[in-house]
Amino acid sequence: MTEHSIALINPPAVMHYDAIRHSSVPSRNWDKHHSYKQFRHLFRTLVGCLLLVLSSRQVYATPFLFGYQETQQADITPFKQWLDVLERHIHLDVPEGADCTETRFNSCHLRAWQAFLASIRNLPFATQLTRINDYANNKKYILDIDNYGMTDYWAVAREFLYNGGDCEDYAITKLLSLRWLGVDMDRLRIVVLQDTNLRIPHAVLAVYNNNDVLILDNQTQQVVSHRDIVHYVPVYSINEAHWWIYTPVL
Repeated sequence: MTEHSIALINPPAVMHYDAIRHSSVPSRNWDKHHSYKQFRHLFRTLVGCLLLVLSSRQVYATPFLFGYQETQQADITPFKQWLDVLERHIHLDVPEGADCTETRFNSCHLRAWQAFLASIRNLPFATQLTRINDYANNKKYILDIDNYGMTDYWAVAREFLYNGGDCEDYAITKLLSLRWLGVDMDRLRIVVLQDTNLRIPHAVLAVYNNNDVLILDNQTQQVVSHRDIVHYVPVYSINEAHWWIYTPVL
């Protein structure tokens, strides 16, 4: 695979939105020029993903998330941002013997996050999802360019809990929180999608639960079934083992 094809399918920078079902109110962080650039990046991403699918063996295809057909792929190595998140999580998201009195964020501050997770460990799963969604959504929304001087940066929990972040950062911390609680990775996916109401890219966490997919979204405190969301078009989703490409059902 060429460097160009890898660049095409790197996870796109995604933006903030204020809609969950039937809403069309623009986000306070939505800038039309930046949104157009992100949409163009998302389109290039989708084209790259489709090219990769056509050149690889399909594992299975079935209509599911948001009513779109999904095709599982085994090789996640082209997704450099995601692989970097998984590696940095191992090194950065574990509390150590740091000084908690320091104003600069360090590993000690992760104890508050892990104390929160410990407090909900024995609660019903539905309650855990709501609490985790609330916990992350209370963090400040900040664009990557303001946080890191980059148009697209995927943050681990340590970075997000201190700096805030944009929509994929909320989704990542929610996923890592559920992993700390012992939820199997096969039930979790970061989903990069297009919001057709606002015409901007977005990212959410999908949690597979029995015969449903529950969506944890930074723009609503409610945990919503994917069946109740009508304005999302999934582009791809990913977890530690696989990624999925989405196409309309013919």
